[in-house]
Amino acid sequence: MSVDAASLDALRDIVVPPPVPWWPLAPGWWVLLAATVLIAALLGHRALRRWRANAYRRAALVQLREARSPTDVNTILKRTALAAFPRADVARLAGPAWSNWLCETAGADLDREIADSLALNSFRREDRADLAAAKELARRWIRRHRRT
Repeated sequence: MSVDAASLDALRDIVVPPPVPWWPLAPGWWVLLAATVLIAALLGHRALRRWRANAYRRAALVQLREARSPTDVNTILKRTALAAFPRADVARLAGPAWSNWLCETAGADLDREIADSLALNSFRREDRADLAAAKELARRWIRRHRRT
C-alpha cells in the first residue's frame, strides 16, 4: 500500500495548452478578408455608376411632378429621351413615329391610345384625367425604358 500511496502523490494535473489566439489571423483569413473587401468595393463602384447613370431619370421624375399640362409631360419625355438615347435617333421623331418609338423602348406595355394622344397633343388642357394618365404613362416610361 505504501507503493500505491506514493504513486498517487506523484500524480500531477494534465497541462492544457493555452487557447489559440484570434490575432494574428491565419493566412487563409487574410485571403478571405481581402476577397470580401474587393467584392464589396466592386459592388459599391457598380452601384455608384448605376446611380450616376440614372440621375437623368430622377431629375425627369421631379420635373414630371411639377408638370401642369400634357404638353409639359411630352416635353419632359422628349428631354429624357434625348438624355438617354442618341440625338439622331430621337430628335427627328414626332407624331405617330414618336408614340411608336415610346412604346418600343418602354420596357413594358404602354397604353397606345394615351401615347398617341400625347404625341399628337390632342389632350384638352382642362381635363385633369388626361393629365393624370399622361403623367402615369410618362412615369412608367421614364422608370422602365431600355435601349432596343
